[in-house]
Amino acid sequence: MTPNARRLALLVDTYSLFFRAYHALPAMNTSSGEPTSALYGFSAALLAELSRRQPTLLAFAVDAPQRTFRHERQPSYKAHREATPQPLVAQLGRLRELLAAFEVPTYQVPGVEADDVLATLAARLSGEGAEVLIMSGDRDLLQTVCERVRVLFVGARGQKPTIYDAERVERRFGVPPIRLPTYMALVGDASDNLPRVPGVGPRTASRWVSEHASAAQLLAKAAEIEPARLREKLQALEQQVLESELLATLRRDVPLGDGPLAAPLSAAARERLAALFADLEFKSLGPRLAALPPAPCGA
Repeated sequence: MTPNARRLALLVDTYSLFFRAYHALPAMNTSSGEPTSALYGFSAALLAELSRRQPTLLAFAVDAPQRTFRHERQPSYKAHREATPQPLVAQLGRLRELLAAFEVPTYQVPGVEADDVLATLAARLSGEGAEVLIMSGDRDLLQTVCERVRVLFVGARGQKPTIYDAERVERRFGVPPIRLPTYMALVGDASDNLPRVPGVGPRTASRWVSEHASAAQLLAKAAEIEPARLREKLQALEQQVLESELLATLRRDVPLGDGPLAAPLSAAARERLAALFADLEFKSLGPRLAALPPAPCGA
């Protein structure tokens, strides 16, 4: 690859897309009765983006089964989430097989979330000059958006994926991407079970965060903020706000090993995927896989 060649790394938030695929599609099974809806939806969505974006590099991040540092700090973190449906659990083994077939790095790091891994990957790859696109249905990753990093947000069923750059993030939330953890510490985040400051809505939160770069700076000026009726509430919840900001902030220092951070989809991987799609009876995916642009020379 020449120094000026385009490098686009597609980073995949695996479980986020896998779970969304399960809820978006009706039940599917092979002729032997094996459930496959999440596997099919995940594969179809990924092939569509591989065709549309034509990335030169690919990597997956998967949540580890262990508790993370966030659960250790705050036991209520994500505690409200329901148990994984059994038909989805039944597809996890095949998901591991599917990821292995891509023959690109797949990261699962104990103690942190896939989001932290993706934030670290994005920071390192963009620092090396690559353009980065994170494919996810998790808004937490919008804080990673910067000059070389964008997020392909995959919404609920029926919604088209949306590319978020820094301008779109700020237009939606009223704050730059890097300040989203402070914003979420004020308005709360139901998906992560982070509480809000009562009376503080999106408009007030965006104004406060635009004026104060962190929760600590905002709290230091709490006696002067407007509207005055919210001063006592904010001061009373100082520790909650600081803790929520910390929990909402993605790490960018996760150890990822010494190998390549991401890799191209090789010709050998395409053969493995074609065989797996045939085994899963995904008849429509074989032609889509075959239609992908050729692998880079040597891949």
